Formats: sequence, C-alpha cells, structure tokens
Amino acid sequence: MAGQQFQYDDSGNTFFYFLTSFVGLIVIPATYYLWPRDQNAEQLRLKSLRRVHGRCLWYRLRHMKSQQSIVPTLKKAALLFGWAIFLFLAYKVSKLDREYQEYNPYEVLHLEAGVSIAEIKKQYRVLSLKHHPDKGGDEAMFMKLAKAYSALTNEEARDNWEKYGNPDGPRVTSFGIALPAWIVDQKNSMLVLLVYGLAFMVILPKPFPFINILINPIITSLFILINTTQLFMHFMYKTPTMNMKRLVMVLTAAFEFDPRSNKEAIIRPTDNIEVPQLIRELGNINVKKKEPPFCYPYSLKARVLLLTHLARMDVSENIEEDQRFVMKKCPALLQEMINVGCQLTMMATSRGGLRAPRLTSIENCMKLSQMVVQGLQEAKSPLLQLPHFEEEHLRYCISKKYKVRTLQDLVSLKDSDRRNMLRFLGEEKYDEVMAVLGSIPYINMETKLQVLDDEDSNNVTAGSIVTVTVTLRRKRMSEMFEKEDAPLPTEETNAEEVQGDAKNKKVWQNKNKGAKKAAKSKKKKLTKKKPVTQQQAKGDKAKHPNGNVAGNDVASASKMEEDDLSDKGSESDEAEGNKDSPSERDEESDKQSDTEVDEIAGDDEEEWEALQQSIQRRERALLETKSKVTHPVYSLYFPEEKQEWWWLYIADRKEQTLVSMPNHVCTLKDTEEVELKFPAPSKTGNYQYSVILRSDSFMGLDQIKPLKLEVHEAKAMMDNHPQWDIPETEEEEDDQEDSDGIEESEEDEEDND
Repeated sequence: MAGQQFQYDDSGNTFFYFLTSFVGLIVIPATYYLWPRDQNAEQLRLKSLRRVHGRCLWYRLRHMKSQQSIVPTLKKAALLFGWAIFLFLAYKVSKLDREYQEYNPYEVLHLEAGVSIAEIKKQYRVLSLKHHPDKGGDEAMFMKLAKAYSALTNEEARDNWEKYGNPDGPRVTSFGIALPAWIVDQKNSMLVLLVYGLAFMVILPKPFPFINILINPIITSLFILINTTQLFMHFMYKTPTMNMKRLVMVLTAAFEFDPRSNKEAIIRPTDNIEVPQLIRELGNINVKKKEPPFCYPYSLKARVLLLTHLARMDVSENIEEDQRFVMKKCPALLQEMINVGCQLTMMATSRGGLRAPRLTSIENCMKLSQMVVQGLQEAKSPLLQLPHFEEEHLRYCISKKYKVRTLQDLVSLKDSDRRNMLRFLGEEKYDEVMAVLGSIPYINMETKLQVLDDEDSNNVTAGSIVTVTVTLRRKRMSEMFEKEDAPLPTEETNAEEVQGDAKNKKVWQNKNKGAKKAAKSKKKKLTKKKPVTQQQAKGDKAKHPNGNVAGNDVASASKMEEDDLSDKGSESDEAEGNKDSPSERDEESDKQSDTEVDEIAGDDEEEWEALQQSIQRRERALLETKSKVTHPVYSLYFPEEKQEWWWLYIADRKEQTLVSMPNHVCTLKDTEEVELKFPAPSKTGNYQYSVILRSDSFMGLDQIKPLKLEVHEAKAMMDNHPQWDIPETEEEEDDQEDSDGIEESEEDEEDND
C-alpha cells in the first residue's frame, strides 16, 4: 500500500517559491502606490498655478516641501532594494532543478515511443556497452538503462509503469511544505510570530488604506473615529436646531483633537500661557460652560484655534502648527456631521417619533466648511476671499455708486467701472485680483423632473418616486466679465425669484381668465352679427318694392349671398353624401386610428429612450471610477490643497426639512449629471421645493432654484383588464381555438356561396 508523508523543505528549494511570491505581493502594489511621481511634473503643475494661487498658504507649504523633502529619495531607494531582492529570488528559482519529473523509459534509452522489442534490445546493448562500469562508464547511468530496459521488456514492470508511472510499483505519496524546518521549530516561534505581525499588520496595510480600515475597527470610511460619530449623533439629536456657536463647540469636541485618542494631537506646556491669552483677545467663547466634553482642555484649545483662524489672527509658531492640524481635520469632520444629520432625518421619516435635525443645522455645517476653508467669519463679506482686500477697502465697493456686495456683482461691472472702484490697488495687485476672480467657478444648473418607470413620466402621483436630474456645467468667472444682460444668480436672487413667483401666481391666473372672457365675448359678437345682416338685407328689400337702385343693389347682393349659401350647401350635402358611404368612413376611421397609434408609439419611444439613458447613466456611474481631483480652491489661509466639491440637495425651506439627501458632488470638472430621488407627498396638491447647490469651499456661490411639484391622485388599478382573462386550463383554450376555426370556415363557405 502506498502511504502518505508530510515533510518540510529541509533543502530550501521550494521555500524560494514561497519567499518569491511573498516579496512580490509586497513590492508590486507598494511600487504602484508609493513610487514618487515625476518631480518635474509636480514642479510644472505648481508653476502653472503660481499666478493665481501664489499667495495661498497651501501653495507656499507645498512649494517648500517639494524643495526640501528627501522622502521621495528614500522611497525610491527602499522600493529599488525590494525589487533587487525580488529579482534575485526569481533568478534563484529559475536555476532550481525540478525534483519531480515524469519517468519515461523511452527517453532514457533515446528511443521513440512505440518501437519494437528488437529495437529496444539492440539499443540497450549499445548503451550498456558504452556505460558499463567495468569499461569505465557511469554506474548511475547504467542502472537507469537497466531499469528502463526492464520496464519495457518485463510485462509486470511494464504494467506498473503504465499504471503508476514507476516500474517498481506505487510509491509513497509525499506532500512537501514550502517552508524550511527551522521556521516551525519551537525555539524560533516568537521570532517568526514577530516577523509575521510586522509584515501583515504594519508593512502590508500601508499601501492599502482600506486594509487599515478593516484592521482598525475604531475608524470609519472617512477616517473618522467611531467615538466622534457617536458624539455628533448624540448632540445633533439633542439639539435639532443648532446655531453656529453651538456647532463650533460640537465640532471641536471631536476625539480627533484628544491626545488620548489621536497621537497626532499634541498638548504643549506653553498652552497654559498662550491659550488663555488668545481667549482674552477673542472675547466671549463660552469658556465657563461646564458641559462635557466642551469643558475639556483639548476641546477648548481646538475651539480657540478654530476661532482664531476664522478671525485671521496672528499666533505663535507652536500654536500655528497645531492650528494647521485642526484645520486639516475640519472638512472631513463636517462631512461626517452632515452624514449623521442625514441618517437621523431618514430614521425620523421612516420610524416616526424621533426628532430630525432642522435644515438650518445641516446648512450651518455646510456654511462652516466654507468659512474654515476661506478663513472668514459668517458675517464677513465674500469679497474678502480675494487677495489684497481688507475691511477698510469694502467702503469703496458698497458705496451708492457701485453697490458691490458679492463676487457676482463685481464680475457684472464694466471693466472701466471696476478699475475705477478698485483704484486703491496698483496695477500688479489689480491684475492678480482679476486673475483670482476669473478662476473662481460659476455653475450653470439645469433641472428636469421625471417619474421614471411609469407610463406618464411627467405626471407626478401621490407616493411615486420622483427623479430630479440636475445638470451642472462649470464655467469660470472670467467668461462672465462685462455680461450685464445676464446677471449671475446667487442665493439671494434665487430666493427673491421664488417669492416673486408665489406673489405673481394669482395675477397670472387672472390674466388668463380675462383673456378667456375676452375671447368668449368676441365669439358671441361675431355670431350675433351674421343674422342681423341678413335681416337688414331682407328689410331693405321689403322697403324698396319698386326696384330702386338701392333695392336692386340689395337684391343682387342678397341673391349672390343666397347663391353662395346654396353652393356651400350643395357642397356640404355632397360631402355628407360621400361620407355616408361605408368605405370612406372606414378609411377615415383607419386614418384617425393610425395617427393615434403613431402618436402613442412616438411617446412610448421617447419614454423608452429616456429610460434607457437613465439606466446607462447608472451603469456608467457604477463602473466608472472618476477622479476626485477637480480644480484647486483659492484659499488664502487653508494649510492644505483643497479641491472644488459641492453639495446638491432638495429641501422644503418653508417646513425646514430635507426632501432628498445631500449628494456630495466630488467629480465636477466641466459637466456632471446628478440624479436626486425622493418620494412624492402622499396628499395631492401643489408643493414648492428648492434645488440647492452649495460649495464646500467658497462663500457666496450658493444657488437656490425653485422646483414646483404638482401631485395628482394615483391611478386606480384595473380589475377587468383583457390581459388577465386567461383560460383556467389548456383544454378550454384548445376548445376555444377549435370553435374559432369552425366559425371562420362557416363564414368562408357563406362568402363563397
């Protein structure tokens, strides 16, 4: 009986296969993720951004880092060393001899398969004389020749070779483990465990962030601590209407700023001196509030650093480093807070009985993100986002002559008026301001409301799923210079448009009613005039019986009218007589039915094409992985390069509730289509919603577009539809077909007769 044997690789041959695979699994993905990109390309990119972003804090930090950093060189050296080890192991594996080869006696005797026994004996005699040990031949080769000759001439040995691949019969099955024996030795167990932990828990997760998320259960997909998410959920549920002060306190209480939860956060000995000094300069920031965790030192420090950033105050170098750390964390934390607010809203609408956050709380999170990126307080002018603009310069802009309060107002001015208003700037500073203003985005937003997967996609019924397709087209402000006829929309103008539509609605309806009344009165007058003229003609004819000129004229006119009427009557009679023929009636009915069918088919084709396009968009959105690198944001005081991202959602501003969840649009480079879905109200009527677009980086670029929704009653289900008249059994169906065939044959016979 053949046995089984398990053994480790003492020679170390198969271990090289395992080691080569393991090193390749580390080196190949690490090269893809960690290999430094072309430094010249990064320098060229920074050079192209210098004219617009040269004064930004993130640009200056990035430029200094690219010149002084030696990290790219160290990364290249480490990766090249790893590739050298991998190539060496691959070369070593290629030189290893194969230990397990299929035994073929014909190859040993240098014969082709299937030769006769005479040829085998002849060849064996020649080779045995050549390799015989007594004649100075190789003894091992001679033994192989004898074994091969026996396998081909001896019947029992030949049967063993054909069955088991070995003339001697079945061999012991050996299972080799591609590890050397010293790895499983008890003396080296701790060392091996340490190496495995270092490789799989430290080295391997570095290139793959998602592995770090799986390994570390205390962080979320946005690299936010779970304790922070729970903290946000607690306070957003506790305070549904959260003002900006309260929001700042909740944000800075995140555990990312606590040194006990995050090693990057630092509490310095000098904080006891510098932080109180900054508190005195800021004024009232709710220092005496004893509610935890707002009273903890880390939360108080983070709050002070955030408020000094918004106030654009100068701080020391140590505080400035900590301030940059806090500012880098704020956008992701605010996005997590928005997600928490959306989750609470969904739970409140689905379950009921829960308090959902108000719309103002979620919008305050979005506004605070803009404020953090731009380093501005809520009440400050959006014009302070531009370089060289200070508080004392705003009086030139808001004067009665220009009335410039927003970036859109500044863009809409003529070049001569703009230059005259900004006369406090020199030529170089003015050119820089115009370059920055021209790079700021302007979004053109178009909406389309549909009910997909429904017969009438334009009819919104109660409880149906409404899909609002929003098309966003990004342009630069430089394209809008001196276009006074088409002012750029802002949040304020859009809100005024919504109110204006609501106020002018009744006037518009009254105009239509007046137009309808005027049309009806005109029709009545026209119908009254015809019989009056005929009576006048008859009366005139009766007044002139003697055949006067006037009477003759009237008589001739009346005769002509009668002739015309008689001609028209005869034509109409003929037409009616022709219509009475059954063939023409059938033709007209067929034409009408054909036109109706064509119209229905055309509508169905349009709906089908729209449905296919929406399905294709969904598939592309699922399959395509678009880059989140859009356009760098101009931010004077933010320490990190920020990309232009947007929030898009539908809200009921009257009820202060979300209608659709905010969609974080992170891939808008030129054009982007976004689908917002929400269930229609259960009650019929007219509803006034708003499609809102907010930037997460710029102040003053938000847009609000009205969305009118007219909800109708849902169609009743048809109980007696022909498609539901299905025979109960196949026999009834066959009987019905037979009876139809008999009736058709009888009709054919009658026609033939």
